[in-house]
Amino acid sequence: MEKLTNEERKRRRFSESFKRKKVQEIESGQTKISEICRVYQIRRNSVDNWRHKYGSMQQKKERLIIETDSDTLKVIELQKRVAELERIIGQKQIEIDFKDKMIDLAEEVYNVDIKKKFCTRPSNGSETTETNTHIH
Repeated sequence: MEKLTNEERKRRRFSESFKRKKVQEIESGQTKISEICRVYQIRRNSVDNWRHKYGSMQQKKERLIIETDSDTLKVIELQKRVAELERIIGQKQIEIDFKDKMIDLAEEVYNVDIKKKFCTRPSNGSETTETNTHIH
């Protein structure tokens, strides 16, 4: 996830249902405050305010550090997967560029048209062609 500027952070708003869900995840031990802060790029005091406003445990001042699967962890895993797929796409693009260059070089060295031209219509094989023959 790319880092947001201060101006972008100030302009965004999280819905009440989102805040409640994140507080519930914290209270149930599904995620940690630090994970939510890191993944969604928010300050700890904002999450603490959510906990105070929406939490059921705000009076107890308990801090849960149990970590289990949650949608926050899923977001982290998906971000890793996206990065891996972007890396693979980059490698494949390098391979394609290399092969295109090799085709260009082969065409130049051997004077052979290897690439198909976009303007020619492919033959369907079943058409009959007429030839012009003149008998003198």
